[in-house]
Amino acid sequence: MKSFLVNIYNSIAAICLVAMFFSCTNTKKEVRDFLADKNLPMGTAKNIYHIHKDSGKITSKTKAPVFYDFSNRDKHPYNEFPKGIKIVSISKNGKDSITITGNYALTYSKTKVSEIKGNVVITNHTENSILETNQLFWDQKEHYFFTEDGFRLTTPKSVINGFGFESKEDLTKWIAKDITGDVEANQKEI
Repeated sequence: MKSFLVNIYNSIAAICLVAMFFSCTNTKKEVRDFLADKNLPMGTAKNIYHIHKDSGKITSKTKAPVFYDFSNRDKHPYNEFPKGIKIVSISKNGKDSITITGNYALTYSKTKVSEIKGNVVITNHTENSILETNQLFWDQKEHYFFTEDGFRLTTPKSVINGFGFESKEDLTKWIAKDITGDVEANQKEI
């Protein structure tokens, strides 16, 4: 009789355990929706170092102390770098050509537009020019930077301060607004 009761209890425990395992299944969509509702990221990473390659050659390197992946957002999926970011683009000859640093960054997956804030510094190592600002938008599809904030552009020939700046990704072909400072230009360029 005693072994009969033990078998019954073991059977009941096994049935409950199996029912519990089958009742706890969630689809990926359910998990994503839950995290999105709670405003939680899909993933987090610390001390990331990402290398992007194209045709076997390194084209850029990204470093950040903290990374949050909010790709579970339906309308505007994004990635967040709350403690800063450093991006180094590599030119075709294998040298660092552009370095971008900032204290905070957001990059939107659908639009390919990034916002970098706080002590933003862009350095063109080839042309020896530096752009400094507090907020910068980067259109990665068009390879274009722009800001309406204050900026300082330092080139080998001049230092330009102003409010509002646009340029190609390599700090060439720029447009500066509300500027002060000395600018050296050729007569043909004016």
